[in-house]
This record gives sequence, structure tokens and C-alpha cells, in this order.
Amino acid sequence: MPVLLDTHAFLWWIADSGRLSRRARRVIADETNEVVVSAASAWEIATKYRTGRLPDGAAVALDVVGHIAGQGFRELSISVTDAVRAGRFPGPHRDPFDRMLAAQALGGGLSLVSADAVFDRYGVDRLW
Repeated sequence: MPVLLDTHAFLWWIADSGRLSRRARRVIADETNEVVVSAASAWEIATKYRTGRLPDGAAVALDVVGHIAGQGFRELSISVTDAVRAGRFPGPHRDPFDRMLAAQALGGGLSLVSADAVFDRYGVDRLW
């Protein structure tokens, strides 16, 4: 099963955090699943680290690519089609990172590993 990690799920996986649900942990650890991390998450991590909202994230923020590769995850680029889909989503949710992840999950037939219920309103298959 192909799964896309929300940014917090990726960070919590790397940190071996107890905040990651048991189901999410099982899905990510299952080597038969293809685990994907979006360029949007790399952008979000770098932005939050730069602005001081991710103070404990230096190790990941300074080597996102290495952490993705080190876990055997696949990088997911952002396409123009993804951008258009994200921009057309209805509703007041303004977080561009969430909108992009939803667009990529829907466009790529990916289940999204996320604790954030905001994705449910976009019809995303969310695992938590």
C-alpha cells in the first residue's frame, strides 16, 4: 500500500515519538508498504525551523533528504497538476502545506498518514 506521510508523522517517526499512533507506526514499519514524503513536507520543515517554530528539528531540517533516504522512503515532487488541485480546494483551510499533501494524496492514490482530521473534508483516505 502506498502511503504519504504528513509532516508531523514523518518527524514523529524519525524521533521515535510516542505521539505517533500504533496504527501509523505499523503502516510505516511494514516493509511491503511504499512510504512517501512530499517536497511540501521538506519545505514545511525548513520553513518552520527557519522561523523558530521547530527548535528541536535542526538535525532533520538540515538534512531532510538524508533522513528520507535513510528510512528507505521515497521523495514525492510537486507537479503543476498538484498545485492546481491544491489551489482549487474549497473551504477556509489556509495551510498551503496541508492543501498540497491532500492534493498529492488524492492525485496519487495515496493514503495519508496523519493525525489531522482536516484532511477528511477533502475526501483523503487518512490513516491514523
